[in-house]
Amino acid sequence: MSNDLQLNLGALRSSMQLTLHTHHASRIWHGRAAAEDRAGIIGLNGFIAIMNKMKRGAEQDDPYSDYWMLRIETKLDETKIQLQLLGEQIDQVISAIPKALSLGENLNVQPISMPLFINAQLGFAAVYLLADFDDLARRVILAHHTALIDRQTLERWLNEGSHALRSLFSLAQQYKFSGAQRDDFAANNAVARNARERYGELPQDILEGTRRSRFAPQVTRRGGSGPSAPVLPGSTESAEDGPSTHTGSDDPTLDEDVPQ
Repeated sequence: MSNDLQLNLGALRSSMQLTLHTHHASRIWHGRAAAEDRAGIIGLNGFIAIMNKMKRGAEQDDPYSDYWMLRIETKLDETKIQLQLLGEQIDQVISAIPKALSLGENLNVQPISMPLFINAQLGFAAVYLLADFDDLARRVILAHHTALIDRQTLERWLNEGSHALRSLFSLAQQYKFSGAQRDDFAANNAVARNARERYGELPQDILEGTRRSRFAPQVTRRGGSGPSAPVLPGSTESAEDGPSTHTGSDDPTLDEDVPQ
């Protein structure tokens, strides 16, 4: 009886949503569409879609996907440090508020909440960074509203935070699924040679699968016989052509980012 119950168990699901209070964070989520006179800017929703496809590539034993997971993981850590340093500057400014003055949190009266559908841990890591930036933006706006910083400082700090995140997203846009597997490189066949020609050489430890992201997924043996060390069936899915994953919803813009 217990075995029957175990076989009937479905997949685990949880409900998640992200709440943002500033226009600045909202714009980073949505990105900017391309126009005739300007290039498009990928948003966090697009970044999450790429991370989902990158994880899928690593599951299929594409060593280039593993390489890119490591690059993104490093960039995420660097971006986190940048935002932390910016936050320390803001904290120092806000600490100058007289003790006799009590300020509450600078929250939007009508924030936006977006559902999250994320399959990759690196996507979650970026969501945490956007939430941190939203918090930073609220505090910077409060500091300007209360005459602790001038407009030039306000704009500089907001630009520094948004640039750090967009630099992360821009790096992710360079990812492409190679269509090659580690078996191809071991055999040095045409698939491997084509991948090397298009995407360059890889470090030996990545080719061997001994160095992977701490969030790297398990790979499945050729023919789908279950998880193992790197060796997997290939796929022709690319970062652009793979299955899309819904990562957000169309939400109304926020009210003005000014404390009430």
